[in-house]
Amino acid sequence: MQELSQSQWKEQSENDANAVILDVRTDMEVAQGMIPNAQQMDIQKTTVFMDKIKQLDASKNYYVYCRSGARSAQACMIMNSIGIENTYNLIGGILDWEGETV
Repeated sequence: MQELSQSQWKEQSENDANAVILDVRTDMEVAQGMIPNAQQMDIQKTTVFMDKIKQLDASKNYYVYCRSGARSAQACMIMNSIGIENTYNLIGGILDWEGETV
């Protein structure tokens, strides 16, 4: 897992042809807005989350965020533990996000 600042995360994800953006927040948090093109995978729904990450393509690069950066760091570590090597955590999460949301 790499911890990236907002500018690093945004620039790297936008210029990465293998990028997949994951939002690991709850449905209620996502309803307040999310980063464009993100896929939600609520880490608090543990069984569902584990099933979903096991189906991910390990050759892709995963840019992960949550509300503040803690759950997304945890998600990156879990993904690394099952063989997904390229995970990038957004430091500060969506709370510090200054980019577009939908």
